[in-house]
Amino acid sequence: MRLLLILLVLLVGACAPVILGAGPAVTEPSLGGDAFIMADGARLPFRAWLPAGEPVAIVLGVHGFGDYSVNYLDIPAPLFTQRGVALYAYDQRGFGAAPNRGFWPGSGTLVADAIEVARLLRARHPGVPLYLMGESMGVAVLIVAATSASPPPVDGYILQSPAVRGRQAIGPILSGLLEAAGHTVPSLSFRNSASNIRPTDNMEAMRRWSRDPLTTKEIRVDAIYGLVGLMDEAVAALPRFRGPALVLYGGRDDLVPDSVVRRTLRAMQPGAPVRVAFYPEGFHLLLRDHERAKVADDILAWMQNHDAALPSGAELTRREETPP
Repeated sequence: MRLLLILLVLLVGACAPVILGAGPAVTEPSLGGDAFIMADGARLPFRAWLPAGEPVAIVLGVHGFGDYSVNYLDIPAPLFTQRGVALYAYDQRGFGAAPNRGFWPGSGTLVADAIEVARLLRARHPGVPLYLMGESMGVAVLIVAATSASPPPVDGYILQSPAVRGRQAIGPILSGLLEAAGHTVPSLSFRNSASNIRPTDNMEAMRRWSRDPLTTKEIRVDAIYGLVGLMDEAVAALPRFRGPALVLYGGRDDLVPDSVVRRTLRAMQPGAPVRVAFYPEGFHLLLRDHERAKVADDILAWMQNHDAALPSGAELTRREETPP
């Protein structure tokens, strides 16, 4: 046993998770024609879906793990633009066409980028309501950003399928295995798929993603290690989250069970203006499901009036309520 412990210590000390984060500042952040330029010169490609006239609101989408901007919002975009809402989404570092695809950029870099992109959009559209909309991992990024010393200048948050599930939620055994793997085989990769998990009921969209070279097909161990670390930060930040926010999740979500969502909601600051919508037939990727129009209508209604009833009737009466 003593020999095994010594070997484990030696192995843990031999490797470390790779983090390819932001470099030193070399320029002023700016909004280019097809990319947000960060202070270190990194180009974060973005896609914009704009209404015919002046927008009544702006939504900035922050995608989930393994995804990227176009996949996130291309399918539901018409549901928003035909109602006068402009959509923007960018590729986060390590994903899509952003720098260092496949490598974890560090939670600090992801959060700083989200805040800077929001500031650039606020400057481009002064006086127009601006909302940040995160999906899965993107929710964790936004919660940490919203509770930072310099939060983004936005009017509210739309949090879909919140992946806020840190080490405490996955348990000590899995946490220990992840810790060991992250420091012994950080570059080991495995396929980003599982036959028993359906992220959406939109099979055509799933086939499209499987052929898309910019979606993550292979995941490094240290990227999972970094993701869990980000979720740990989001869990710790929840009591400081002030909203306003609309939280949406589905009853058929195989990736973020309702118990995790309820724990997330209970941990938020008491009295924070947080509304909750639960869709019994919804999957993880709510805005790409076949019932996405219902979800989009609820988001649009909430953006117009944070206190109005949601058109679908999907709202839970209490934040801690167990869905039917």
